[in-house]
Amino acid sequence: MRAFEYVVAASSAAARTLAREVDGARFYAGGTTLVDLMKADVERPRRVIDISRLPLAAIEQRGDVVRIGALARNSDVAYDARIVLHFPAVSEALLSGASGQIRNAATIGGNLLQRTRCSYFRETRWRCNKREPGSGCDALDGFNRGHAVLGTSDSCIASYPGDLAVALCALSARVVVEGNDGERTIALDDLYVLPGEHPERETTLGPGELITAVELRAERLHERSHYLKIRDRASFEFALVSVACAVELDGKNIAQARLALGGVGTVPWRAREAEAALTGAPPGEAAFRRAAETALTGARTRAHNAYKVELAQRAIVRALRSVCGTGA
Repeated sequence: MRAFEYVVAASSAAARTLAREVDGARFYAGGTTLVDLMKADVERPRRVIDISRLPLAAIEQRGDVVRIGALARNSDVAYDARIVLHFPAVSEALLSGASGQIRNAATIGGNLLQRTRCSYFRETRWRCNKREPGSGCDALDGFNRGHAVLGTSDSCIASYPGDLAVALCALSARVVVEGNDGERTIALDDLYVLPGEHPERETTLGPGELITAVELRAERLHERSHYLKIRDRASFEFALVSVACAVELDGKNIAQARLALGGVGTVPWRAREAEAALTGAPPGEAAFRRAAETALTGARTRAHNAYKVELAQRAIVRALRSVCGTGA
């Protein structure tokens, strides 16, 4: 780990000022990703700004909106009665991630900004456009079993690693961001950026901008939601494929549907065309399989990750069966 300046921020405004003063400064909250990357010499911040003491950990009900502070711990959110009742997919996603010890330290804001687990990114002897822009991508022709098949480019195929953001994507969450011009709120979908030719750009956050909260609107649709994670082992493992879905039934048909995928995309992947295919259809195998096929349209596979297409399709069908109550 390289030498760096450590500063404790007394307020969010002070934190943002400290970040703007030094190019490449990083915020520190739970630190479960940042510290690992600093030890591996992937992250090399000259200044680390500790924001863990800021009053941003509350989980509040504001009318029909639940506002989750960016410094709320993953475990606290996962077990919060309002989250379990109104947004079960969020609770399930959080409890599927990492380990109990890490969930007790990790924060909601930090979770959203965690970086890829691509081994070519995390091992500095390999070429990686995300770590060193313009250097190339050794994952393209390397061992790419865990890499993305949706949203990829010729510069990067690294998959987004998180669980929470996939669930939030399916439930149309909004992210509250504080910057120089005050507070703004953006759809979670708009937080992340496809790699294109610049995979080093991962979010739409500007210099010194700070995530302060996540907002979820309580709706009937969100109460019938589910998160399914497929991984190599049952705990402390990242998704090969994950599915977050929410369905509102109207009599014998699906009135509304939301579907997002993890493990297969370079960003949390909202499958809007698959949602449209489900809407108005009776819940059953035909509709589920049609949606699953639609969701993976356009997938670009490499030497070792082609299995993800069928695995994702099967996971979508399984998740939809569960949330619609039509079988395991």
